[in-house]
Amino acid sequence: MPVTTLDANAALVLVDLQKGILALPTVHPAGEILKRGARLADAFRERGLPVVLVRVVGSAPGRAQAPARAGRPPAGFADLAPELGPRDDDIVVTKHSWGAFFGTDLDLQLRRRGVTQVVLAGIATSMGVESTARAAHEHGYHVTVVTDAVTDMDPDVHRNSLEKVFPRLAETGTTEDVIELLG
Repeated sequence: MPVTTLDANAALVLVDLQKGILALPTVHPAGEILKRGARLADAFRERGLPVVLVRVVGSAPGRAQAPARAGRPPAGFADLAPELGPRDDDIVVTKHSWGAFFGTDLDLQLRRRGVTQVVLAGIATSMGVESTARAAHEHGYHVTVVTDAVTDMDPDVHRNSLEKVFPRLAETGTTEDVIELLG
């Protein structure tokens, strides 16, 4: 469903816009996703709305067919892109799995601020963004996904998230749509 409204107490959640993830080959240029994320962050901050910067370190345990990362990530992998800040009032969440809610204090941080809606952007669409969107929906938040501010390493799974998954649990819109609604 196209984005129709933003709650007065919405928060922006930017997923994994960090040096190591931004360096990966993506369907859409990561630099463009970062620019849109920074633009959204500035717009939310100007209106006194919370901005959450999520970064991933390590990985969750468990079996998977995908090859495990060998060794430690390179130095600076988890450093947030300087274009994003963080600013003094931003919430920084460090996660160890795909989603930003599991094993973190994100829900607590949002509830303390009276947040009822999360607006999501970042990388990767089918992993960090989708997992966070699903958890936000399960926690009872209104969810909006900014479709031109997300990308993935795989075009098919990116498209599946945008066309099949997000419409079932979120409203979707572009950076311009969200900024216009912030009005």
